[in-house]
Amino acid sequence: MFRPLRMSATLLACAMLFGSVASAHPAAAPDATTALLQKAVNGSWRSDAHKARDQYRHPIETLQFFGIKPDMTVIELQPGGGWYTEILAPVLYDRGRLLEAAGPKFADKIKTNPAVFGHIGPIIPFDPPKRVRLGADNSADMVVSFRNAHDWMMDSPETAAAVFKAVFDVLKPGGVFGFEEHRAKPFATATDSAMALHRIPEDYIIAMALKAGFRVGGVSEINANPKDPEDINVHRLPPDLSGPSAEHDKMKAIGESDRMTLRFVKP
Repeated sequence: MFRPLRMSATLLACAMLFGSVASAHPAAAPDATTALLQKAVNGSWRSDAHKARDQYRHPIETLQFFGIKPDMTVIELQPGGGWYTEILAPVLYDRGRLLEAAGPKFADKIKTNPAVFGHIGPIIPFDPPKRVRLGADNSADMVVSFRNAHDWMMDSPETAAAVFKAVFDVLKPGGVFGFEEHRAKPFATATDSAMALHRIPEDYIIAMALKAGFRVGGVSEINANPKDPEDINVHRLPPDLSGPSAEHDKMKAIGESDRMTLRFVKP
């Protein structure tokens, strides 16, 4: 389900001024890439619990929207449990390169299945705000971030801005920053909503990307959820259901959080 882009006319005009293009529909991926994505999503190495979230996270459509290609060098920021790593790694295995910007414990995930994860490059030490550098300038084709930015904002807006600058620096000209995040109500106070709800307003993120030097390459509602009221902590929703058991059925009926899905491009 698609919804209108929720940002002010002023901000949209600013985005256009910087040469950005807003698009609600992802560009179609070549058939070979689509086949690789589908094979990865169906992979036996993915647990049933991870596959159950596909209906909310739309991994094939999201990565197609970002413009993933199997010969790219891709950096994934703070992969957590590796939900997207399990899809990215096999797609990039033969012709591309996948790097993980993570803590040292993520090495344990890589060791669990060398046939799927064995080609992943050395882990990039990444611990904002202390460590944000992602590698040599102009060396990556794509950087992806899935629901990490609220943590950077919880540290400080300056930390989030430093990460955006680091992403800009490591990307080649024409490189893509694929970005997904829990969405707050339009024009909510970014720091307050990040701290209390783990959400960020979409207009705030777009403004931060423009300030870092990016153009807006696309805006998609692939991961939108109109049932989400956007005024509750995201961890009360599936899959965490951290609130009281009496509200679990209500939260399950809502589904996972409403999320912005954005494609930023380095000129």
